[in-house]
Amino acid sequence: MSNLCSRIVSKPPKRLQESRDSMSVAQTNTWMNAETINNGGGLSLSPPHTISQRETGTQVSQCYSGPPSPSGSTSSTPLPTASPVPPPGTATLDPNWQATKHTVRERNAAMFNNQLMSDIKFIVGSPGNIQVIPAHKYVLATASSVFYAMFYGGLAECKQEIEVPDVEPSAFLTLLKYVYCDEIQLEADTVLSTLYVAKKYIVPYLARACVSYLETSLTAKNACLLLSQSRLFEEPELMQRCWEVIDAQAEMALNSEGFVDIDVSTLESVLARETLNCKEINLFEAALAWANAECGRREIEPTPINKRAMLGSAIYLIRFPTMTLEEFANSAAQLGILTPQETIDIFLHFTASSKPQLSYPIKARAGLKAQICHRFQSCAYRSNQWRYRGRCDSIQFCVDKRIFVVGFGLYGSSNGAADYNVKIELKRLGRVLAENNTKFFSDGSSNTFHVYFENPIQIEPETYYTASAILDGSELSYFGQEGLSEVYMGTVTFQFHCSSESTNGTGVQGGQIPELIYYGPTVNTTMTNSNTTED
Repeated sequence: MSNLCSRIVSKPPKRLQESRDSMSVAQTNTWMNAETINNGGGLSLSPPHTISQRETGTQVSQCYSGPPSPSGSTSSTPLPTASPVPPPGTATLDPNWQATKHTVRERNAAMFNNQLMSDIKFIVGSPGNIQVIPAHKYVLATASSVFYAMFYGGLAECKQEIEVPDVEPSAFLTLLKYVYCDEIQLEADTVLSTLYVAKKYIVPYLARACVSYLETSLTAKNACLLLSQSRLFEEPELMQRCWEVIDAQAEMALNSEGFVDIDVSTLESVLARETLNCKEINLFEAALAWANAECGRREIEPTPINKRAMLGSAIYLIRFPTMTLEEFANSAAQLGILTPQETIDIFLHFTASSKPQLSYPIKARAGLKAQICHRFQSCAYRSNQWRYRGRCDSIQFCVDKRIFVVGFGLYGSSNGAADYNVKIELKRLGRVLAENNTKFFSDGSSNTFHVYFENPIQIEPETYYTASAILDGSELSYFGQEGLSEVYMGTVTFQFHCSSESTNGTGVQGGQIPELIYYGPTVNTTMTNSNTTED
């Protein structure tokens, strides 16, 4: 995945449960009419946490078009990057500037962040980061019911300046850029604060663009933090995307530095998750790291007693009895987080025939069930095929929905039992995303034998990836035939193409790598043959 924008805010994140909407009383009275009308009692948001570079590890800059005219398409087709914007006010320095603007959009855009004819000023930002932004009531009121109520509603005030301390100036300017110019330009360091301001002023198209941007930049490194924000902003689709990443790449998500910055409610939802694909010891260590960070935020000593106090009832969501005896004895039992009696009871649960009652769940998490995409309809063997000698078998594939590849299914020996050494790789645009050198034992049957990567690899839709395997073992093996160029697996469709890296004969119609093992939407799967085949 491409990297999020390099202009990253380095200040530490704000606490979600503590930083509530900091509007002044006068603003609250002014805005409450619109917020009550439009949101059933008012908006309840807190200023967003900033994505820092360590949480994203990526650099992207995206532009979105504004919503189309009523007669146009409703799709959000991205526009080309906008031309450089002149300094505020310079677009109207010419006394006859109107004659150079041929469309309403151009004339409206000339008023963006412009003192000319402005009838309201916003004092935006917190102390030390305040910016005065001029605006025009009519333009704002046509874009937002909140602004309309502020300026023309029954509780409208005649103030010339409005303080907005809970919004970052850059995010407010992004909002105005959309309102005036019909353009949306999102960057990593402002996208969450822009989503916040879009929700605050009820500008749904801008909010959807922010969510779309976040979904495309979603990785295991920022999934927990974005989950926390999507819960706050009540964005169920983004929440679902976050859970898909966290479930499949749980260990990576829990070890991400951003995990320690989530709010306690999100921590509890993660610890309660049944489908997390990781060991319980990883969850316990992540919970301890969060508790340690919480002690720091509250400026108290990170003692075992204080860490447990920070975890509160969340500790009872950790399934200590499902750890191995060695894991528990060498970690949780010695850290002082559990009481002596709890430690004794869990040891007895491991070793005694009469087990004590525990306050912790004793059933292991179900995790995710791996699914298998079969791309051949049959297999065969011949006396002179399939041979290896260090040559590469490769196949290209793409999917229409995000999945997580776990490993491959491979054919084994057709000449009796044999051991194989194998190197498996997954590439995107020539770059190796993951590789593993491993072994498997073939019993001489036509069954497939599964080999796995160390961690699941996130596969983005509509992008081609190359799956490769180099086998070393018995020269003769089974091979697939009657290959499918398209395989439908319930809600995910796979498409296969021949790879130029395949030097051992594998292609769409036949060869090795008969199966892709993956995590994806859990539905009843079926396989259909596309009418299109390839050599």
